[in-house]
Amino acid sequence: MIDRNYALRMAAYNRWMNQNLYACAARLSDEQRREDRGAFFKSLHGTFEHLVSTDTIWMDRFKLRQVGPMKPLGLSFEALCNRRTALDEEIVEWAGSFEGDWLAGDFSYYSYAYAAHYSKPGWQLATHLFNHQTHHRGQATTLLMQFGIDPGPTDLLVSPE
Repeated sequence: MIDRNYALRMAAYNRWMNQNLYACAARLSDEQRREDRGAFFKSLHGTFEHLVSTDTIWMDRFKLRQVGPMKPLGLSFEALCNRRTALDEEIVEWAGSFEGDWLAGDFSYYSYAYAAHYSKPGWQLATHLFNHQTHHRGQATTLLMQFGIDPGPTDLLVSPE
């Protein structure tokens, strides 16, 4: 099982990586960021939007706010950057609020994506949140490299403490 220290470390890593990738993406034109490169969410912008959408849904679930189906955001890159920054701060705050009972206990939610109710231990859902981010940031890194932009080291072990 994970603990608050793990969650805080992963939330800080998430924030650091997003700052890095968005800074790299800012070097591209809007057309380049939105160009269909054959990625799962087509473009770099689409990949970033997916992560903001899903992270927002998870934060809404975890903070017991109303959750609806995922909808396209349609945000400009600047607005997406601002939303990402605010969301990363919310994730860090949330990670710092973990209690052992929440991590060990079951958390129930409805998934519009799968049209089903689920109940899973909190630690599994928190792990999923961070794993999902890492998975799609790997895709974003590949898209940046296709444009000749090297985001540098991306490993957790080299992220700032």
